[in-house]
Amino acid sequence: MQKNGLDPERYNLRMMSDADADGLEPTERSLVAVSLRRIHARRWILAAALLSFVFLDITFSLPFSAVVGAISVVTAVAALAPREGIVRIMREEAVREPPHVEATQVVAPFLEGLPDPALVLSASGNILLVNRKAIEVFEELKPGRHVSGVIRNPRMLDAINRVRSGEPSHTVIYSERVPVERHMAATIAWVGVSDRPTNDSPALLISLRDLTEQERLEQMRADFVAYASHELKTPLASVIGFIETLQGRAKDDPEARERFLGIMLRQAERMSRLIENLLSLSRVEMRAHLKPDRPLDLGEVIHHAVQTLEPLATASSISLEVQDFDSDLTVLGDRDELTQVFQNLIHNALKYGREGGAVRVRVARLRVDNRTPSRIAVTIEDDGVGIAAQHIPRLTERFYRVSEGAAADKNGTGLGLAIASEVINRHRGELKISSKIGDGSAFTVILAEHRAPDFETMPQRLSSRNL
Repeated sequence: MQKNGLDPERYNLRMMSDADADGLEPTERSLVAVSLRRIHARRWILAAALLSFVFLDITFSLPFSAVVGAISVVTAVAALAPREGIVRIMREEAVREPPHVEATQVVAPFLEGLPDPALVLSASGNILLVNRKAIEVFEELKPGRHVSGVIRNPRMLDAINRVRSGEPSHTVIYSERVPVERHMAATIAWVGVSDRPTNDSPALLISLRDLTEQERLEQMRADFVAYASHELKTPLASVIGFIETLQGRAKDDPEARERFLGIMLRQAERMSRLIENLLSLSRVEMRAHLKPDRPLDLGEVIHHAVQTLEPLATASSISLEVQDFDSDLTVLGDRDELTQVFQNLIHNALKYGREGGAVRVRVARLRVDNRTPSRIAVTIEDDGVGIAAQHIPRLTERFYRVSEGAAADKNGTGLGLAIASEVINRHRGELKISSKIGDGSAFTVILAEHRAPDFETMPQRLSSRNL
């Protein structure tokens, strides 16, 4: 490492050759080199001191031995005193990095290798290190920020403060609702061999364990029993009633048998769709806290959903139109889930649209400024009867159905929009609904556009995040 524009090693060798250090021991050679370097750096001070002593000798007729002794003392001080100087050493001591910096440099490789989210805090609560798993959970995690600015859960912050005060390692279970519902178990402990803070363990290690999937699984079991028992009760009772009728007075009536069997088939199909939608909703909810991380061509997903429903549009005498859009539309997403979202929305538009009318799919890129990533808005609109304003806030509720007008005659499970809403939330997007009676409805899905990282500037961005 160079200091003051000099290469210490090369300068060392040059000074050693002047001192004829070949005959010295390694330790002596090092001391001589350091002393010569210090004298060389202070040569102007020594020259000024020499001139001062000569002036004093001429003026006050000082003894020659006193002058030689004074010059020797100044030379010895110049050779032995640290080159940085006492003032500079005192200043650096005041601003010297705390010992936790070295500890975090040792912990960093192990932190990145952990399978769970983890972060390291200083004794004052500032974030020193985070691994990639933690950034996936808390996108705002950045070294240098105080933990209370990122994690705002009172139980979590209370546990951190208790451990900072000297308590042993502590584990706390807490929940968050924003941006998605998440259940976490956090263990806070001092980095080191002891359970209490010492000079050898000046940092806090927080390891997180995601309990969301476990909690959702338990909730899914309870919800599935409740929803299935409620929604399957009516069609199942209808099927049982028709079977009893066919076994009784309608046993020998061919016309009644054909009519009842048709109704039973439709009810059985409805129960099948209901169970399938419930399972689909449960699968999405279990992964709602996991943000998709794979790049996906959104344009290809939209075209696939449209092609799948073109036969239904033809059968309903409805024109299914797709506006031309930019082919370069990339998002981070799950292909199957987003395909299901657009199929549900287009299917609803065809179902509730006007016969002989049109369903339009429009895609637009939304930009705020050059610093903010752009977003992609996909709008599916129909020209049907529309939806009354009081129903719009509740359309994404499970099993909610509009019970008036033409929409009440449609056979649906009431889960399509609930599934679409959960998928969009998992993708950290938005679902906007607008409608007016007699003017049709418009459903808009807004997703963040993904841009591939610039590999030329990536090293600079990464290095700026290092300590």
